[in-house]
Amino acid sequence: MPFLTPIAPDIAPEDFVRRPFLERIRITSTFWAENGFGTPRMIHMIYLLKLVVLYSLGGLLVISATSDVGGLGSFTSWWDEPIVYQKVVLWTLLIEAMALGGTWGPLCGRFKPMTGGVRYWLRPGTIRMAPWGDKVPGTGGDTRTLLDVALYAALLGSLVLALVLPGVANSDLTAMEPDSTGGLVRDWAMILPVVLLILNGLRDKVVFLSARSEQYMPALIFSATLGYVDMIIAFKLLIVIIWMGAGFSKFGHHFTNVVPPMISNAPFNPSKKLRKAHYRDFPNDLRPSGLAWFMAHIGGTSIELIVPLVLLFTTTPEIALVAALIMVVFHAFIISTFPLAVPLEWNVAYGLIAMILFVGLGNDDGYYIGDFSNGWLLALIVAALLFFPVLGNLRPDLVSFLPSMRQYAGNWASATWAFAPGAEERLNELDTPARLQVEQLQEAMKLDRDAADMTMQLTLGWRSLHSQGPGLFSVLMHTLGDDINRYTIREAEFAANVILGWNFGDGHIHDERLIAAIQRRLHFKPGEFVVAYVESRPVNKPTQEYRVIDAALGIVERGTWQVTDAIAQQPWLPNGPIDLQVEWRHSNYVPGTFRIDAAPAEQTPASSA
Repeated sequence: MPFLTPIAPDIAPEDFVRRPFLERIRITSTFWAENGFGTPRMIHMIYLLKLVVLYSLGGLLVISATSDVGGLGSFTSWWDEPIVYQKVVLWTLLIEAMALGGTWGPLCGRFKPMTGGVRYWLRPGTIRMAPWGDKVPGTGGDTRTLLDVALYAALLGSLVLALVLPGVANSDLTAMEPDSTGGLVRDWAMILPVVLLILNGLRDKVVFLSARSEQYMPALIFSATLGYVDMIIAFKLLIVIIWMGAGFSKFGHHFTNVVPPMISNAPFNPSKKLRKAHYRDFPNDLRPSGLAWFMAHIGGTSIELIVPLVLLFTTTPEIALVAALIMVVFHAFIISTFPLAVPLEWNVAYGLIAMILFVGLGNDDGYYIGDFSNGWLLALIVAALLFFPVLGNLRPDLVSFLPSMRQYAGNWASATWAFAPGAEERLNELDTPARLQVEQLQEAMKLDRDAADMTMQLTLGWRSLHSQGPGLFSVLMHTLGDDINRYTIREAEFAANVILGWNFGDGHIHDERLIAAIQRRLHFKPGEFVVAYVESRPVNKPTQEYRVIDAALGIVERGTWQVTDAIAQQPWLPNGPIDLQVEWRHSNYVPGTFRIDAAPAEQTPASSA
């Protein structure tokens, strides 16, 4: 892969953009399987520089300078101090809350400017997404106000304050660790960010999710409310449940489809033969191979389910060390693949945390789960940590895939946006710090319009290799008919990033509520902006629920598809769209022509299609 120049499909861009939709999907899916995004390695080096200098060295410098544990030169003597864990959490939370971690930069469709998040959330007038604006007083509306900006600035300030304040002595800590010098972060300094995360989240769930609150907020709460030994054990339970929740979510049909496109996009894997081996018969059959299944479920699922249990229950230091190192290697492998949301900082943090909690503060040193002071309180903590993963797997429509602990599961709410000719450009009228990605590419990478368009359509090739792709494309074919070839089709995860400043693959961020917020500002006509949306599959059902959203009219169709039907198809649907079971349809909506002559009616049953 070239260092300075990207790799592109072997077709003239002006020819590519005029090909029929499914032919373009075949080109992009085949290209992705062999080359990934085709990103020049210079871009990956920028990410590694950010990871090493800003996050890792910057974080260690902040921690060592504010915690009375020693300088960077004596890192080996203080890496396992409890306050180091607390400040790793605070530092990572700050980086993520500013959107300087996951979803940053060109690999996430942020070409110029590379930073979203903080640039959006300190700017009045941008779109915000209140989770329960019609139910929680004082949170309604979808426009960022000075109050939202103040709350967000206060959140960042509270995290900085908790980081820079030196630790305070704790008698229980001294009794357990007589050589400890750092103390612990003040209780109130941990609670203040929790309060502000909740207030920000009620006004804008995007801010709450960007901070990865489901993973870091419990650590802040445990720090402020539990005794020292109980706190350390609760930290261990938290990371074990995060690992195992992700492992459990990989059961089923979806995760095997995640591994091949992830390996294909790994920039420092020079072997095209190895990339192709993850597909059954490249380029004719791009379904996952047996190797992909092995990598997914032996190299992935089994590690996340078995090794954390070993770490939680072993009292043998040597076994704990080996198990912790396995998790470090596991996270290092994920970093090496540069997954599309680019959660590099998160993976470094969890590798370090594994060593701190299970090697530095080992179970044999008095931090075993059986050393917890109160069995009922322990059961309550476990139940609280399991609540959203359990609910999210049973009712994914109610819970983001992030609190559901389905980070890499492949079973995600997703969407594809379709714009009539000329309609996409109207998104530039929104109050955002960034313009359309095709325009960012033209300015940042000096591509012409067709080349920029072809680059962005590579994300559709990526989506087509996942389980949702064939289903979403079938819905669009069913909805738009032959007109699909003249529509501009975009992967919603990337497109929504321009509007909201952040997206980690959570389709709930860009469901009909975001479409309605856009419509209130831009007033699209029926058929100009059409969305195929699919919800995550519940663990107890074989189907996924889709809906068709028209920006001007709202939801015009609901239905389901069989997941097994979607994964049985090639990404480019050579046998035509998969079967869709329509459960409700707008009374005047005619699939294939998108002719709607009235406002949406009450939902009534419809025939299957």
